[in-house]
Amino acid sequence: MNYDSQISKAKEYCEGKGARFTHLREKVYELLLNKESSVGAYDLLDDLKLTETSAKPATVYRTLDFLLEFGLIHRLESTNAFVACHHFDCSHPVQFLICDSCGQVQEIQSEGLKATLDKQAHSLGFKVTKQTIEAHGTCSLCQ
Repeated sequence: MNYDSQISKAKEYCEGKGARFTHLREKVYELLLNKESSVGAYDLLDDLKLTETSAKPATVYRTLDFLLEFGLIHRLESTNAFVACHHFDCSHPVQFLICDSCGQVQEIQSEGLKATLDKQAHSLGFKVTKQTIEAHGTCSLCQ
């Protein structure tokens, strides 16, 4: 993956929505792009402090909130960690395959799963507005 083009795309996307993609937002997004596994906020802070020595927890949390709001990253609820989204400029249901051995995270899209969930929810008079499914197991490299 070309990280520079992904960052440029994110910058254009934010600016198109009237938001600034600041240096700090870019750095945190870049750190997440370079990880194959999910990363906790304090691990991100440690990585960020290598180049941004004045970074504080509040700095990272505000940056993560921005990146989440604009769909540039996802929060894994089960592990309270974050991963970069590589196709943030489209609306999509989200499912994650999380390896409990090495921590690798794979984002997948299964329209069939979304359709089934929506159908079952509708039959109960419920409207799904956000859907994230996390499946834990073992990746092919760790099996």
